[in-house]
Amino acid sequence: MFDLKNEIKVDKALSIGAISTNTTTAGDAITFNGFGSLTFVIQSGSLTDGTYTPKITDSEDGTTYVEVTDATKLLGTIANATFVATDDNKIKTLGYIGNKPYVKLSIVSTSVTSGGTLGATVIKGHPTSSPVA
Repeated sequence: MFDLKNEIKVDKALSIGAISTNTTTAGDAITFNGFGSLTFVIQSGSLTDGTYTPKITDSEDGTTYVEVTDATKLLGTIANATFVATDDNKIKTLGYIGNKPYVKLSIVSTSVTSGGTLGATVIKGHPTSSPVA
């Protein structure tokens, strides 16, 4: 049996909340400090309508973020991590393997009239020092 708990750190990436308009819901700034890998775990609650597309941005300084459009910096695809109205209570993942020290996950919602609930967690792996506190 192997120990995973002491080799990862789990943080909030996007607060769980209702999205009821066409908007971009920005997540928290995530730092790679002390870790070599990162995976976003996006979870939906009830979705009544609309499309909810993840958007990954990265930054050198934690202030100016630029959308990651290079698919080679992602593990998984934006299309496969996108939620539609029939994706109630589902979990989708998207990994980041770029080289910037700061990353954010946002959800871009379109065709929304009543909306739905989403949130996200980030799992940081490959720590430079373990066990992880």
